[in-house]
Amino acid sequence: MTKINHHIPDSMLAAYAAGTLPQPFAIVVASHISMCAHCRGSYEAHQAVGGVVLDGTEIAKISGDLKSSILTQLDEPFTPAAVYDRSGIYPGPVVKTLKGNEPRWKTLGMGVRQDILSADSEGSLRLLYIPAGQAVPEHSHSGLELTLILQGSFSDHTGQFGIGDVEIGDPDLEHTPIADPGDPCICLAATDAPLRFKSLVPRLFQPLFRI
Repeated sequence: MTKINHHIPDSMLAAYAAGTLPQPFAIVVASHISMCAHCRGSYEAHQAVGGVVLDGTEIAKISGDLKSSILTQLDEPFTPAAVYDRSGIYPGPVVKTLKGNEPRWKTLGMGVRQDILSADSEGSLRLLYIPAGQAVPEHSHSGLELTLILQGSFSDHTGQFGIGDVEIGDPDLEHTPIADPGDPCICLAATDAPLRFKSLVPRLFQPLFRI
């Protein structure tokens, strides 16, 4: 099994366990947990702590309206489970998001492709396909980006990221990820704000590619 060197921060695992992460980030975290025994253990520890807190909470009566409201919210989509089965390179949460279908790749140029899985007010979730040796144009971040490697690997000035690794991009990170030799690099990426490309051409095409 591939050694995972770059993990989800503990604070983000706690937020995932509490159900407070935006859906795009929650799917990335769920996918990483399904691949990483270390983070799975931390996540389960946060779940256990949450259960202890609930067990120690004083029971209070609630009104009929509040009970109905709570039951309605429970029927709505919630934090995606860290499903542990796989389909090829895709973890269970990605398979569920794809609804059993293959990715619908759309070209971005230079052999790079993407499939936007979701995009709304919470952020966007996409699969990226980067041929070996190809670079993603130099960029920084307006917000948060989580990138989980599903196949191959890429490198930037912060290090190398292989299968199961997660790179966290924030406004302090400016980089040029390059897919390493070997298999094409396939990533699952969640963002809550557009990237900030340094060169003109990527900026011109950015509204079209929604990245």
